[in-house]
Amino acid sequence: MAGIVTQALLSVSDKTGILELARGLVARDVKLLSTGGTAKLLAAAGVPVTDVGTYTGFPEMLDGRVKTLHPKVHGGILARRDLQAHRDALAAAGIPTIDLVVVNLYPFRETVADPQCTLDDAIENIDIGGPAMLRAAAKNWPHVGVVVDPADYGEVLAELTANAGTLSDALRFRLMQRAFAHTAAYDGAIANWVSARGPDGGAQGFPQFFNVAGEKRQEMRYGENPHQRAALYRESSAAPSDIASYRQLQGKELSYNNVADADAAWQCVTTFPEPTCVIVKHANPCGVASAALPIDAYRRAFATDPTSAFGGIIAFNRPVDAAALEAVCAQFVEVLIAPGYTPEALAVAAQKKNVRVLELSLPERGEGGGEGGKELDLKRVGGGFLVQTRDARDVLEGDLRVVTRVAPTAAQIADLLFAWRVAWFVKSNAIVYCGGGRTLGIGAGQMSRVDSTRIAATKADNAGLSLAGSVVASDAFFPFRDGLDVVADNGAVAVIQPGGSVRDDEVIAAADERGIAMVFTGVRHFRH
Repeated sequence: MAGIVTQALLSVSDKTGILELARGLVARDVKLLSTGGTAKLLAAAGVPVTDVGTYTGFPEMLDGRVKTLHPKVHGGILARRDLQAHRDALAAAGIPTIDLVVVNLYPFRETVADPQCTLDDAIENIDIGGPAMLRAAAKNWPHVGVVVDPADYGEVLAELTANAGTLSDALRFRLMQRAFAHTAAYDGAIANWVSARGPDGGAQGFPQFFNVAGEKRQEMRYGENPHQRAALYRESSAAPSDIASYRQLQGKELSYNNVADADAAWQCVTTFPEPTCVIVKHANPCGVASAALPIDAYRRAFATDPTSAFGGIIAFNRPVDAAALEAVCAQFVEVLIAPGYTPEALAVAAQKKNVRVLELSLPERGEGGGEGGKELDLKRVGGGFLVQTRDARDVLEGDLRVVTRVAPTAAQIADLLFAWRVAWFVKSNAIVYCGGGRTLGIGAGQMSRVDSTRIAATKADNAGLSLAGSVVASDAFFPFRDGLDVVADNGAVAVIQPGGSVRDDEVIAAADERGIAMVFTGVRHFRH
């Protein structure tokens, strides 16, 4: 069992809450040791503190590279209080115990996030003494408390008060787990960055060594199937707009598939600048529409494929009002996700307690944008994993190249770009018919592109929707003219596709023959 906390070492890069913690410790008769900027901050605020250099009799050196690497620090942390030999060794050396270590590390990740960061800048922001103290304290957790997160300061002070100056085994164990995770993630970030650089600091592609770190956000009800277990982990770099940051306002516990489908719906809906609703089923959009009011966007999206929409995931990129929520809840829906809800809407949702209602911040303009994006996608394969940059390449009107004799009208261009955004998130091979800011038919995940084309038309027919005058998006090029002929037979008047096939001339000639406008994007959106 740990004894009373009599001495604490505070050395933090993130100063959030440190003054309040320090004052709370002093009020509980805990002596404080500190270093550098933390010591100056505490002293300036009138908090009694001893600088580590004074404590060890060895002032920091080498521009601060060496300051806590001293037996008087590490001996005080690592000594087992339950071993007489350790207690005797401390007494002989005149080393008091350090019972609480509060440390967070140099801001390496924040430093290297700056595009202007040099190799020297990165190296100087690699903490040495901090991880050593954290690992020492975490190793000796039965006797030492270790704190890396300001969010834990309040609980530490509360336990010291409730337990006569000691920390419970349960809290010290949990703090130990967090400390080891913190240093592992820190070292992983360093390894990822430096192993992707040459000696001059220049980037050299993907890291030679790749580390992934996340904190368990929630255990799922089950995995992809009920006999599988699953959990959601959130990366420390996750943005408030990422699905791992969702806030569940009501409803049953989420499953693995719920989160995966919600992510697909959210990624799709947030690419649209207009108020839009996306309905996803089995990772594929089955209805997408834009409208001034959320209820109209939902009704138009639902009309694309009412059968598939049953039990779907519904996402809005605007706050949801009561009228829209009443329309949504009139059908069976698994998950609803939006950037906000009116109080009246939440009151409606409360009548359907099983509906999972999630709230997420919208991404800031340009967040994760640009070719490839800021994130990496991982896919597990036997014995390893594939890593790629995120597909964040949008296509704007200025990127389109008209390749047919007939050019699309302004209205058709708007629908072509709408269809292209939907196809971006449909499993390959993807074909999407659209018109008037809504989907009319979606063909997904077929081995043959012409089959996707026919399935999309069948979906539209089943929903009673006409494809006359529609536009079509294909996520990859048409390898033969047969797919182009099918969309023409179905009444489409314009097509958007990447181009790049050896038979592009044949497909363009077919479009000219059928009087169809066609534009090339030069961008492919395979989604496997």
